[in-house]
Amino acid sequence: MPQSRRFHVPALVFVTLATLFGCSRQEAPRGATSPPVVVTSALVETKPWRDTIEALGTAQAKESVTLTAKVTETVNSVNFEDGDLVEAGRVLVDLSGRAEVAQLREAQAAYTEAQQQYARQSELVTKGTIARSQLDTQIATRDAAKARADAIRAALSDRVITAPFAGVLGFRQVSQGALVTPGAVIATLDDVSTIKLDFSIPEAYLGAVQVGQQVTAHSPAYPEREFAGTVAAIDSRVDPVTRAVTVRAEIPNPEARLRPGMLLTVRLFRPERQAIVIPEIALVQVGTNAFVYRIDDAAKASQVNVRVGARRRGEIEIVEGLAVGDRIVIDGTGKLRDGATVQDAARAPAAAEPPAAAPSATAG
Repeated sequence: MPQSRRFHVPALVFVTLATLFGCSRQEAPRGATSPPVVVTSALVETKPWRDTIEALGTAQAKESVTLTAKVTETVNSVNFEDGDLVEAGRVLVDLSGRAEVAQLREAQAAYTEAQQQYARQSELVTKGTIARSQLDTQIATRDAAKARADAIRAALSDRVITAPFAGVLGFRQVSQGALVTPGAVIATLDDVSTIKLDFSIPEAYLGAVQVGQQVTAHSPAYPEREFAGTVAAIDSRVDPVTRAVTVRAEIPNPEARLRPGMLLTVRLFRPERQAIVIPEIALVQVGTNAFVYRIDDAAKASQVNVRVGARRRGEIEIVEGLAVGDRIVIDGTGKLRDGATVQDAARAPAAAEPPAAAPSATAG
């Protein structure tokens, strides 16, 4: 038993010394420094910047009406199809009955006869053949005939439905031979040559909006298309509940791509100004904090907290934290730490190519 203990103790000492010796050889020299991190950098500069106010709005036709019947009558003819483009004054539906037309012809004939009688009696009064009172009676008869013809003509006008303005018709809701009553819908008519777009903005932006200001609108139906227009009017009141004011823009729509009821994203542009703008990829966001890496003269990258402003595609405005002429890291922020030494990729030397492998000897 004592011999076994004497054998294991030297072996244990040997293993411990070997382990310590190996670890000491793997330790890096204390004076060694890590190589600089290769990044892409750029100088901070100002660029033209246009602030935008973004809102949602619903498209409306320039003019819109629902055509309805005014009398109870049978549809005599329908002179349009679904979706037709019509001019102002075009006859769309005829509700005229034969009885009304006959009455109008009778009234017109009575008026014509009364007018002729008046002309003959006027000559006789001039010659002194008949009394003046007889001519006055004929004048009353003539005027009554004319009034009756006008009344029938007005009644017939309610039976002929025309387009009050040029536009595009919706689906027709009546057919020939159908009996319609007052208020029955015939079709809808919209003038879409210009689209009215109403949207709300916070009252804080009221001073930045004026009539004639440029706006652009976008629709999910045409993701690559931009529709330009101008502010046409600003509501006279601010909503006391939402603290918002309604703005109306008018957008030309010559191709009739926009339709009433479409939801549009509208952007209102404010006057252009100069701002410090950096690429969006240069900004590092950690929670609510935002910072960039600024490079000093010693090629050291240090974190600088910044306050961001507005954003646009691929770029972001810096309100506070940077000055014109500062050099910042654009690409490579993911491998940086505060105080790290960096080297711009444009100035970094090319990596050395590995030596070519020596040809292997072959047995002769």
